[in-house]
Amino acid sequence: MINPGLSSLFIFLVFLASLLAVETKKVFRAVLFMSLAGILTSVIFVLWKAPDVAMTEAAIGAGFTTFLFLMALNRIKGKEK
Repeated sequence: MINPGLSSLFIFLVFLASLLAVETKKVFRAVLFMSLAGILTSVIFVLWKAPDVAMTEAAIGAGFTTFLFLMALNRIKGKEK
């Protein structure tokens, strides 16, 4: 059985991480908060008994996307010098 209180807590945490990603002034922090939102979304999918979706979200949404953003950020910082 799905615990609605626990799901609500993680949904709120995803909302908070997303809001912090948008509102932060530093791009690196924004990428980290975005990654946190992806990881928390994966936890929500596990709670909702959808492990296949959770693994996909963790791999693509949190892992690969974060990697791409950090690589792009690294390239942009390298060209600014």
